[in-house]
Amino acid sequence: MLGTSLPPAHAKLQQICREFADEVLIPSADLHDREESYPAKIVERLANLGLMGILAPKRYGGMEMDNLGLTIALEEINRGCASTGVTLSVHNSLLSGPLLHFGTEEQQKNFFPRLASGEALGAYAITEPNHGSDAVAIETTCRRDGDDWILNGTKAWITNGSHAGIIITFATVDPALRSKGINAFVVESSMPGFSVGKKEKKLGIRASDTVQLVFEDLRVPAANLLGEEGQGFKIAMHTLDGGRIGIATQAVGIAQACLDATVKFAERHEMFGRKLADNQLASNKIANMATRTEAARLLTYRAAMLKDAGLPHSREASMAKLSASEIANDAARMALEVHGGAGLGRQNPVERLFRDAKITEIYEGTSQIQRLVISRHVRPDRG
Repeated sequence: MLGTSLPPAHAKLQQICREFADEVLIPSADLHDREESYPAKIVERLANLGLMGILAPKRYGGMEMDNLGLTIALEEINRGCASTGVTLSVHNSLLSGPLLHFGTEEQQKNFFPRLASGEALGAYAITEPNHGSDAVAIETTCRRDGDDWILNGTKAWITNGSHAGIIITFATVDPALRSKGINAFVVESSMPGFSVGKKEKKLGIRASDTVQLVFEDLRVPAANLLGEEGQGFKIAMHTLDGGRIGIATQAVGIAQACLDATVKFAERHEMFGRKLADNQLASNKIANMATRTEAARLLTYRAAMLKDAGLPHSREASMAKLSASEIANDAARMALEVHGGAGLGRQNPVERLFRDAKITEIYEGTSQIQRLVISRHVRPDRG
């Protein structure tokens, strides 16, 4: 498949998302970025297209597409607007993914219809004010109280947080137990004890909703425990592998947008009596951007296909995320260099892309964490 063409259903989905990016997202991305405004009407239109239920089963109103389909869709959406892209990615990958894999039939019946229709937006809450990469050190606590669990703590940097109706969150029965004490829960924002904390002011992806979530004696029904007791860390790591594919896809979309903008600019502008695109330095940058973007795309497709096949894909997901996030940032830098002063203005999308790219090297595991993951997988193979 990778060397030929996409299956018909995937190609159709790609075309729908490509047209939406060109006609809706690209014209509005800079405005939402400047205003730091959540694109509620655009998310509603995504729901009308069925894109809020890409992974959701058909019996609950979803598309029931595979992870390759999600990857293809997310690349096009992120090419148009990375803020909208991460909103859609978290909803489909970090919320729908673990619910599909670990959720009971009753949980899926309860939550998927609202998620697939767009009635409820999804979020994923593991990061805390004092803990990012060290996921086993979370301080949010949970204790059993009859037919409920009581959660207390604060989550930070939660995408979709203030607009989400359904959130997968993680808490520990005892921080001293580290990974063995962590549970996963499906929380609803309507539950007593749930509140939204401060909104984060960000360098990039400014139109995405990023906030703290506060749990004060949050009462969660025992039926909302995701997986088994003590399985939370396993669920988190399994989910993050899929999330890394999602962020790799975002990075590929950003890199492609940088390439598109650079080619367009270089073809239309002249320097020293000839097209900028014919300048050797500019053409070398374009060639490097195109080659590395395509390589990252193929790595990302491979990771998604391995996940769809039910095969181990942690190493491949980290490789895709590392490669794609680095070319996204390098492509943004090279695009800015080709544009020169014209690329620094707020009226130019390259300025926004330059800021949006940076986060891809940080969330869902920093580039340093990705290298650790890859190294740990490669070293036993050498033995």
